[in-house]
Amino acid sequence: MSKILAIMISGLFAATAFAQAPAAKPAAAPAAVAAPAAAPAAPAAKAEKVEKKAEKKAAKKEKAAAAPVAKKEEAKPAAK
Repeated sequence: MSKILAIMISGLFAATAFAQAPAAKPAAAPAAVAAPAAAPAAPAAKAEKVEKKAEKKAAKKEKAAAAPVAKKEEAKPAAK
């Protein structure tokens, strides 16, 4: 019985010592809070990237459509 009582008392001391110990990484908590705040910006950046890609594709299509017209104009002799 005395062994059980000794174990319980030592457990109580260990628990109080653990409760009084400072946190291991207090700086990690603000960084974890800052990460979710940056997450909503990611879809906006992705949407912007998709929009730029669509603009480049449209410009490329316009350029390809204009190329045959420019070639035809060059082929025509200048009438005087």
